Amino acid sequence: MTAYTTVDSPIGELLLTAEGGALTRLYMSPFPVEDGWEHDPAALAEPARQLAEYFAGERTEFELDLAPAGTDFQQRVWQRLLAIPYGETTTYGSIALELGNPRSVRAVGLANGRNPIAIVVPCHRVIGADGSLVGFGGGLDRKRALLDLETEVAAGFRATLW
Repeated sequence: MTAYTTVDSPIGELLLTAEGGALTRLYMSPFPVEDGWEHDPAALAEPARQLAEYFAGERTEFELDLAPAGTDFQQRVWQRLLAIPYGETTTYGSIALELGNPRSVRAVGLANGRNPIAIVVPCHRVIGADGSLVGFGGGLDRKRALLDLETEVAAGFRATLW
């Protein structure tokens, strides 16, 4: 059974889903709610709480069980995303190199774009080789807001998007 809820955030409404107690999706609006999902805010209370702390500048790491659905390659990319330190960025090329195939930059970009658990699996921390903001399903304004929040908090400012 897929439980879902929506939560307000400074970057718009977010959709959270879970199965078996593990977070499976975090989408930014607009988003689909599929038939058969059960609206169950209590099942997603912990992810909602941790996201509120993140947006308030009080949390730099999430402590949640995650179960994103994807291919083996996508899973490898998403695991690498989880290793990007808070307040820092990396490039698609760097991830491809770390995964052992520097020519897989496009595949890394596609996997990054298919990340079903945005923010928690920080795909927003991946930027273009020239330092430009590229490729974020939630829109570049949201990506900039998330990166700005993290940069300020990491620098010791008590930033908040709320």
